[in-house]
Parts: sequence; C-alpha cells; structure tokens
Amino acid sequence: MKLSRRGVLKGAAALGSLWTVGCASTKKEGSEVAKVSTPKGGGKRILILGGTGFLGPQLVEAARARGHTVTLFNRGKTRPHLFPDVEKLHGDRDPKNGEGLKVLEGRTWDAVVDTSGYVPRVVRASAELLAPNVGHYVFISSISVYKELPRPGMDEDSTLATVEDPTNENVRENYGALKALCEKAAEAAFPGRTTNIRPGLIVGPDDPTQRFTYWPVRVARGGEVLAPGSGADPAQFIDVRDLAEWTILTIENRDMGAFNATGPEKPLTMKGMLEACEQASNSDATFTWADAAFLEKHNVKAWMDMPVWVTPGGELAGMTALSNARAVARGLKFRPTVDTARDTLTWFNGLPPERQAELRKRAGLPPEREREVLAAWHQQRSGAAHAP
Repeated sequence: MKLSRRGVLKGAAALGSLWTVGCASTKKEGSEVAKVSTPKGGGKRILILGGTGFLGPQLVEAARARGHTVTLFNRGKTRPHLFPDVEKLHGDRDPKNGEGLKVLEGRTWDAVVDTSGYVPRVVRASAELLAPNVGHYVFISSISVYKELPRPGMDEDSTLATVEDPTNENVRENYGALKALCEKAAEAAFPGRTTNIRPGLIVGPDDPTQRFTYWPVRVARGGEVLAPGSGADPAQFIDVRDLAEWTILTIENRDMGAFNATGPEKPLTMKGMLEACEQASNSDATFTWADAAFLEKHNVKAWMDMPVWVTPGGELAGMTALSNARAVARGLKFRPTVDTARDTLTWFNGLPPERQAELRKRAGLPPEREREVLAAWHQQRSGAAHAP
C-alpha cells in the first residue's frame, strides 16, 4: 500500500500527544512550589510547557545536568510523581478551560520550551502571555510542517503546509499545517526570539509510538525478519535524548530560527539501521528484503507496518532524507544507532507484559502476519525460479 501524506499525518496525530492532552484539567489548578536552588554559574531559568510525556522528562534531565533551573506547567495528570524537587505549576494550555494560564501571569523565565502546542490559538495564548517576561520561546514543531516532501535534501526554507480555514482545530486532519501556524504564532509574539525545532521521528526509551522500537525488539527475537525495500533506502530519526540535549543548547546559545532536527549526521540506510539493531542484541536474525511492489500487493504499509521506511519515489520520498545541516552547524550531535537500539530494547524488555502487548499493537507486523507475508514472498520467488 502506497504511503500518503495524509496517512502519515493522521498517524502522527493519533500516536503522538494530541493537543487536547493538556487542555482538560483533572485536578485543582495552582502550583507545587518546590525548593529550587539558584542556577550554577550562568544557569538559566527554563519553563517547560508539558514536561512529563516523552520528550519533556529528557529536557528536564538535560537542563538540570547543565546547571539550569526548571519549572513545569501542565495539568498534573501525566506521571505527576516525576521530579518531586522541581517546581510544578498546574493549569491548562487552553485559556478557555478553567483558570487556563493564570498561574503563569507575572512570572519571569529566561526561556520557555513548548512541547505540547498543536493548535495556533493555544500557542498564541501562551506566547502572548509570556512574551513580556520571557526572553526566548522554543517551539517543538515537526517536519510535518512541510507542504511536500518529494525529494531528498530538502531544507528549512521549503514551502510550509497550509490549511484553508486557519481556525480549524482538527489536529488529526491538519496536523502539519496547524504546526506551521503554531510556529508563526510563536514568532509573532516573540519576533526574533523564537526557535522552531522540527524533529523527524523521535525515538528511544519511553517512546509511546513503537515506530522505531519495533525493529530492535523484532530483530532481538531472531530468525527470518521481513525487511522493506532493498536495504539501500534512507532512514532518519533522532534519539529523544539527543534532541533534548540540543534543545537546551539552543537556549544557551540563543540560536533563533527554524531547524530540522533529525539524523544521524551522515546518511543511514535501512540495512545499516537493522544491522545496528542486530549488533545491539547480538541476534542471529537474517533479513529478507521485499520490494515495495510486493509489499503493496500484500497490503503491507510503509511507515506503520514497516516502521521508519517510506516508499522510494513516492510523495514522501524525502521524509527520511531531509537536510539537517543547519542544526548540525549549531551543535546537534547524535549517539550511535546501536546505542539507541540497545537502550530502547532494554527499556522495552523491562516493561510489564501488558504494556508490551499494548505497544506492539501500535506499529509493525504481528508475528503471524509477518510469517504469512514471508511465505508469500518465498512462494513468489520459487514460482519465478521455475517459470519457463
């Protein structure tokens, strides 16, 4: 089945943190003021909108490791036990709900990192409220902001997606265009003081999507692995820890503008990625590479059934081969793929069985489905070999 932009964006909206996560307060709004130490020499005070999902905790760890003081603003619903010694302010991203952003009024920070903005009206509200008292707005956007991704090497100056009605808040249908409008909303409130970080696929320990995790887990199981394409197709992603560390670096260096945050620095193929997964688990797996036409015939979808991979030559062929030169020039670094695979596998193996089962449903092929497709592949190959 051919990969479409709409299919990818719907998957991003469904498996990511939807904007409504943060717009329905479930506990009394207010604050938990922890005892916070004065930042070490030159440390900054950083507000994180969100902070307890996937990227947020890594941002907290990266910031504190570099001597910064962190405040979290969220609903207090997701993993409230995290970071008991960090100041937590409770409210709602949507100013229409309850006390909204009131707890942020009059507070001063050096920078804010917005990890949970999906609708421009909501981002505009936080940005305009914070602009007089905060120096720098860092918005976590997405490579989905681009109107088209048909070719490798596209950079941050590529045309952005649009939506006919900018007040339409249907994130599932308009994920990329709404993210692009969120960027503009932040920049309008913080002119010349905004950093728009556009990650590709974010992966690593704690990933709720399974869109990379499938591979180290599957390869570790060993045996014959169905792999997409020829092995030469490009693969791009970023370890959540690398993204967090670099986000904090952009605050320290006051790097403004838009940046594609995806990697690794040098081109990586699907074959190279799967070999790194094999190395991470010392697996005896073997890879059977099935071409795109065969996979489409057997209803094996790029990206969701075969994570990370996109159909060569399709409308999203450039999605896994974007230019990251601008971010790399500003200090973005990447750990080895084998380390990401190993750490992701270790994290997954430590989860309760019911959580593992839940994640397996989100992306990749179930074992019985994989066996069925592999059997069809070998039957096709056998038939071709005996054809007159």
